Amino acid sequence: MKEIPLLYREKKECCGCTACYAICPKNAIKMVEDEEGFEYPKIDENNCIRCYKCLKVCPFKQLNI
Repeated sequence: MKEIPLLYREKKECCGCTACYAICPKNAIKMVEDEEGFEYPKIDENNCIRCYKCLKVCPFKQLNI
């Protein structure tokens, strides 16, 4: 089975655009507010089907999955 997608390692690798959240067919991504009030995506591993649509739509990633 494929690995759970890694949306970002550090917050600077995410612009918070919610594209991954919007494209997820299983609603497995939630936007979670950090201590400064910015929202970042978090994957619910129980709902993720590893389709990688979230990585494909990400403007910060250049992946051909």
